[in-house]
Amino acid sequence: MASQDPNPSLQQVEYANALTTLNLGPTHPATHGVFQNILKMDGETIIEADTTIGYIHRAFEKLAEHRPFYQITPITDRLNYCSSPINNIGWHLTVEKLLQIEIPKRAQYMRVIMMELARIADHLICNSILGVDTGALTGFLYMFQMREHIYEIYEEVCGARLTTNMGRVGGMERDFTPKAIAKIKQLVYKDLPETMKTFQSLLDRNRIFIDRTTNVGPISAERALAYGFTGPNLRAAGVDYDVRVMNPYSSYEDFYFEVPIGTNGDTYDRYLVRNEEIWQSISIIKQALEKLPSGSFHADAPHYYLPPKQEVYTKMEALIYHFKIVMGEIDAPVGEVYHSVEGGNGELGYYLVSDGGRSPYRLQFRRPCFIYYQAYPEMIKGSQLSDAILTLSSLNVIAGELDA
Repeated sequence: MASQDPNPSLQQVEYANALTTLNLGPTHPATHGVFQNILKMDGETIIEADTTIGYIHRAFEKLAEHRPFYQITPITDRLNYCSSPINNIGWHLTVEKLLQIEIPKRAQYMRVIMMELARIADHLICNSILGVDTGALTGFLYMFQMREHIYEIYEEVCGARLTTNMGRVGGMERDFTPKAIAKIKQLVYKDLPETMKTFQSLLDRNRIFIDRTTNVGPISAERALAYGFTGPNLRAAGVDYDVRVMNPYSSYEDFYFEVPIGTNGDTYDRYLVRNEEIWQSISIIKQALEKLPSGSFHADAPHYYLPPKQEVYTKMEALIYHFKIVMGEIDAPVGEVYHSVEGGNGELGYYLVSDGGRSPYRLQFRRPCFIYYQAYPEMIKGSQLSDAILTLSSLNVIAGELDA
């Protein structure tokens, strides 16, 4: 065996102490999307990180400012596309706030059911893929089967799966069919609870998973608040904040549910919080189904809510309203509103300024991923490269929310 040189040259010392620059992304499989991080590495340890935000540049806000209110809904789908119905309904609630439209109770409960299904789908994706990143594939297969069931419910309710364009300004597009109700009940009363128990039995107390996620990517409550964290990533750090509780909308005040919080703000806590939120969402959906009011699934707002197709074919007045709404021929009142909902990853808000025209004068989206991804370099500093992947996965950064 060759002995170590007792008198290394200056060149040998400089080589041994050299730092490496690693371009992680923007299309690396481990980064789950178009995320670019320039890392300065000392061996496997990250010394510094330079994160690129806004890589895909789809300019959603400017696109929306050149479209009538009705045509903006499909743009919101592309923000967090893992929970599109929440984006859609959040936008509709914002416009309804501007227009001062009162929504019937049945429509509000239907919205709650769809938003909670979307939250479950979002958390299923995050936690199951986190398992894959630690080398545990089985749980991913279980969870994505449940995600498929949720997409089948979307399909029954609105005809779409991923980018749903669900509902309308003024309520839902159509009432729940008996088939949709049956699918939802099958999911929340049987299939999903059984699958969640199996999934958690695989990972919650798995020594390898715990070792790989505990104290990985931690952030304190103070730092999380300083960055503007919301949602499960903030609650994992120990801050009890949920938009559904603090500023209830769509009749969330009618439902009982707990807000799970963590203590360490690390990857394991974020995993546990999302798991518990799935159980709370199941409870909310059950309550909404049991108390689902009778009545209309949309408001009486003919200037803003599309008339039934059969009436469009047979009545001139309905045809006129249909044309004016779709083509954006109806002026909105002058006003300035902000409305937020509890998205899959935190507070999803819409700041809308109307000058009385047919399109927003100014529209800004408060995208939770855009905010907390800025903390990523701080969270991975001093960690191993493999831990940086888990931190990104547990934050559940969705690329559609990173547009600048």
